[in-house]
Amino acid sequence: MLHICGINVPDGNKKHCHSGPVDYPIPCIFIAGKEKGKTILITAQIHSGEYPGTPAAIRIADQIDPEKLKGNLIIFPCVNISGFLSNSNAYIPEDHGNLNGIYPGDSESLSGRIAQFFISEIFPHVDYVLDLHSGGNAEPLTPCLFYPKETEQESLSVAGKLTIPYLIPTYSLKSETGYAGNVLKIPSLLLERGYCNYCKEEWIKAFEKDIRLCLKVLDMYFDDEDEHVPKILVRKMIYLVAEEDGLWFPDICENEFVNKGAVLGHTEDYFGNMLHEYTAEEDGIVMYYRCGLNAVKGHSLVAYAVVNEMVNL
Repeated sequence: MLHICGINVPDGNKKHCHSGPVDYPIPCIFIAGKEKGKTILITAQIHSGEYPGTPAAIRIADQIDPEKLKGNLIIFPCVNISGFLSNSNAYIPEDHGNLNGIYPGDSESLSGRIAQFFISEIFPHVDYVLDLHSGGNAEPLTPCLFYPKETEQESLSVAGKLTIPYLIPTYSLKSETGYAGNVLKIPSLLLERGYCNYCKEEWIKAFEKDIRLCLKVLDMYFDDEDEHVPKILVRKMIYLVAEEDGLWFPDICENEFVNKGAVLGHTEDYFGNMLHEYTAEEDGIVMYYRCGLNAVKGHSLVAYAVVNEMVNL
């Protein structure tokens, strides 16, 4: 029996419902396996314009036979439901809160109460977290994942079997997976795939495969074959931010190798005068970059990874 959020789900059953703060019901699917095992939390659309994880989570919930499942699945396929319905690119529109940067939350804001809901009502039941993301509305992205440094061994034991090549440590205490992993010591992965508000079928299917592989590694479900993808551990990330407002002209693409000193892009003013040329501080691989025209002082332009050699996990 899975008992969560005041709801009872008998072994071998599914429950489709809504749960969350009193003033913010979130669609969710609770699946109680026939046999004992781990409990996994799967979330998507923490950022509301990052779509492929949502249909992937819904399809997985439909595909899973609870009679064959060991353990439980807690699935929130669209956490930022108001942002999704209002075409917000990322944040909770009611208070512009970032659900991937507000943990442990607060009682004053809606986004803070959502974070508190997950901490108080969901995380105590959970043995592992998968959070599905994409690049933003003007942010081409190389598939990658982030794992909390405090649960490195347990997180990488799953990450090493997934289809995403670049594995990046995070020290965050404010994201969903960062708080779960680095504070509560719950092994977690934040998977990034897709970009620019697209929802391509290939990305959905790739997320589905990664979820099934995760279930297989954790000895919960066995309906998918392994797929070996070489893994690259990222030594550090370099985040380039705009030093001024202006027009942004990138000279790179996602998954492109850049040498130290290479030009990544430049900004101009509204009269065509060069403002600033941005170059790479070290050799690295472009994880994501801004492809839109506007540069806003202090906002991200490029994120690139300084990598180690390939590893076997």
